[in-house]
Amino acid sequence: MARIRIRQKRSKIGSSKRQKRTLEALGLRKINSSVEVEATPQILGMVNKVKHLVQVEEIKMS
Repeated sequence: MARIRIRQKRSKIGSSKRQKRTLEALGLRKINSSVEVEATPQILGMVNKVKHLVQVEEIKMS
């Protein structure tokens, strides 16, 4: 399974409660914090809901 790095680029202030909880569930707490996770359908769906707040990049496996 592919891995992705998710980095929070914008503040969650002004976002809906649901989007704030989604960021928390992804493990993002502050701006510029990042997490590396498996690219499962559940994670990709969560990222899609907050795509305006985060930056996603694929991690190359060697």
